[in-house]
Amino acid sequence: MPQVAFLDYASTSHNDLDLTRLRQACGQLHLWPATQADKLLAHIGEAEIVISNKVLLNADTLIALKDQLKLICVAATGTNNIDLHTAKQLGIPVCNVRHYANRSVAEHCLSLIFALARQLPAYHQAVQNQAWQHSQHFCLLDYPITEVAGKTLGIIGYGNLGQATAELAAAVGMQILVAERLDAPQVRPGRVSLNELLTRADFISLHCPLTEQTQAFINAERLQQMKPTAFLLNTARGGLICEADLLAALQTGQIAGAALDVLSLEPPTEANPLLQTTLPNLLITPHIAWASRPARQTLIDQLADIIRSFQANHLINRVN
Repeated sequence: MPQVAFLDYASTSHNDLDLTRLRQACGQLHLWPATQADKLLAHIGEAEIVISNKVLLNADTLIALKDQLKLICVAATGTNNIDLHTAKQLGIPVCNVRHYANRSVAEHCLSLIFALARQLPAYHQAVQNQAWQHSQHFCLLDYPITEVAGKTLGIIGYGNLGQATAELAAAVGMQILVAERLDAPQVRPGRVSLNELLTRADFISLHCPLTEQTQAFINAERLQQMKPTAFLLNTARGGLICEADLLAALQTGQIAGAALDVLSLEPPTEANPLLQTTLPNLLITPHIAWASRPARQTLIDQLADIIRSFQANHLINRVN
């Protein structure tokens, strides 16, 4: 049975998950709450299998451990933190977990849509600032409230998460537009061009991967294409949006609002422009769309399945 080191276990669990299946798949399981760069090799120790959610495993680390590492498991779907090319050259398989958070992310997206439509951040802020307490009436009507039924949701990135979000949105009466891929030679039936989606959608939800092509592709030019009554949501990767351009669009009323579960650097620093001001039309959550307890338990159990499949010589979910 292999030795396994989980380098950032606390990013997946708040001591609220059942580790039985994962422990049974491992000879020894070392759970590190977090791993900084200067502790990386020490935390890996003699482990043959490494589990990492967001800890960086670059070429130098992989080369140094090439005779030891037999498998890398990414405790997420995205694998940006692993040098996949070097791992493949060294014969180290890398596997990820998949489809574990479809429902969790979709429900979070719908909650953000309702929060924006009902202006919940703005009204919460108004109550905190005692606007309701000093009102001449029983209610506040300072911020326009809309209903989502009949509104158009534009999905950019129509994989499992985009599809799950579209399904829930359709259930509450929203109309769905799906953007064609940026690199597609032509627009397929059932999809629309990105430009058309930007101009038509009342809500736009990002679900695409972060690549060279999508890096900061939601910029000033594309924000200008959106309706002034439209809202932007991002539960994918923070780097998809030029944050300075988004801040300007929110401050000038170019778009109605935004809800973000991800930022370009995580954890963020005070230098992030979106965190330097308090806006009633901006809602930020700390990368928790994926993090329902059932989703996190599925993630842990799938890691166990990957390790068992490796031991049985029929590896699942390999990405390199």
